[in-house]
Amino acid sequence: MYETFYGLNGRPFQLTPDPRFYFESLTHRKALSYLGYGLAQGEGFIVITGDVGAGKTTLVSHLMATIDKARLTAANIVTTKLDSQDIVRVAANHFDIETDHMDKAQLLSAFEEFLHAEARAGRRCLLIVDETQNLPVDALEELRMLSNFQLGGQALLQIFLLGQPEFRDMLENSNQLEQLRQRVIAHHHLEPMNAEEIEPYITHRLSKSGWSGRPKITSNVFRLLFAETDGVPRKINTLMSRILLMGAIEHAELIDHVMVERVLADLNGEAVEIAEPSELSEEIKSPLWEKPKKASDAGADRAPAVLGEMTEQDQEVPHQASPQPEDVPVSASEDEAVIPTVPSGTEETPSAPAATPVHEALKAAGYESGPPVIDDETAQIVDMFAKRLSLVEKRMDGQEENLHRVLTMLVEWVENDVRSKESYVNAGRAA
Repeated sequence: MYETFYGLNGRPFQLTPDPRFYFESLTHRKALSYLGYGLAQGEGFIVITGDVGAGKTTLVSHLMATIDKARLTAANIVTTKLDSQDIVRVAANHFDIETDHMDKAQLLSAFEEFLHAEARAGRRCLLIVDETQNLPVDALEELRMLSNFQLGGQALLQIFLLGQPEFRDMLENSNQLEQLRQRVIAHHHLEPMNAEEIEPYITHRLSKSGWSGRPKITSNVFRLLFAETDGVPRKINTLMSRILLMGAIEHAELIDHVMVERVLADLNGEAVEIAEPSELSEEIKSPLWEKPKKASDAGADRAPAVLGEMTEQDQEVPHQASPQPEDVPVSASEDEAVIPTVPSGTEETPSAPAATPVHEALKAAGYESGPPVIDDETAQIVDMFAKRLSLVEKRMDGQEENLHRVLTMLVEWVENDVRSKESYVNAGRAA
């Protein structure tokens, strides 16, 4: 969805490994050197390990995109928990060797015959086994046996093993894999990218997708991305996809650390602020549950202790202060503004204050005798609650607008997908 809004010709941060997006970080450059060395040797095992999402599959896909297929026949398999016979059958199938109704002896014979035929045609064979941490020891030993096939003193099959760190530990510590360890001619562990590589990595993938500078990305975004992902490519891709999606939803032309923090809050299930900072008044920016600092003793006794500090502008309320007796009984709940009354029998009658929105609201609620006597601080408190309520309503309006944008973009995406499929079907019929 976001690629349409920002004018991209593809998804730059998709999770599916794609050799077009290969980025040569320092650790990937070292790994590629080991793979190149192994191909030049033409024998043995090359082992590449790394954490989940480190880029092992993308690395090998990039290598396979650069090889001469007229001189090298390659098969790439992703393993589950296969036993010794299954691993040979799966490998043979990926080399397009017919294996139906064959027992293990026939299967190995057909495999060797295929390797000989490829060698006579001037082609070497390479088997790439991904997710090797899923293989038991007997399946790994069977792979070692496949590497024994030779013709004229030359190995017929070379094997790349890709796995997570637990495979490295198993290879180093298992006594049963001693012979396999002796066949490993190169081993490299992919590390996460360092902080300086995050920006070129992101701009590289965006440029491969037709990025023309929209959206702009501030430099502090890259530092925040590194802190959140530890430099793991797949984590970066996942987070950047969410950031660009939010940017498209809000029609943002600038990606900054504020937006990244909001995405992180959203991912963590925290509340996401919709209002812009410019919409917040000074008193709203202060802590919500804080007593007013500029209050008289009497007002402090009567005011609810749930208000932020009032600004000078808030204190300018257009009505007069009325004198208050010291011993006024208070009976109100914690969440209600207290309206003091004047005890009977007093000689002085307080002057009637000017009507305010608060007075008008009270009158509308049933005070037919006119505005009740109300002091400045109580009016300020109620007015402040009114401001806060207004701000909440604005935020709700903003959330509704964002939801409308998401639904609009989703409808457009579905319509475009339907039109693409119809064009494909019509083109097929025409052909």
